[in-house]
Amino acid sequence: MARVKRGVAAHARHKKVLKMAKGYKGRASTCYRIALERVEKALQYAYRDRRVKKREFRSLWIQRINAAVREQGLTYSVFMNSLSKAHIALDRKVMAEMAVNKPESFQFLIASAKEALAK
Repeated sequence: MARVKRGVAAHARHKKVLKMAKGYKGRASTCYRIALERVEKALQYAYRDRRVKKREFRSLWIQRINAAVREQGLTYSVFMNSLSKAHIALDRKVMAEMAVNKPESFQFLIASAKEALAK
């Protein structure tokens, strides 16, 4: 059986990890064993936070909608309930964008919601 020399593969693997660890503090960017730990932890955080990011954005949209609606004397929950009664199906991302950048269009939504609430 032929002898297998693994220096090239190991060096390539080390290089890949150290490239991912660029910019880390201290030996975490230069020493392979420490860099490997830091890179693995960073990848765990990245995986987890791709899901957390979705939650945080939804929370931000709700806060923006709530702030815009409260200026008109409604609360977020009442507003969303009245929108569903009015059969208006817009997602929170679009409504938050409207509340910030197109307040006149958002006023129309609030008026529709108040009308549905009155019925």
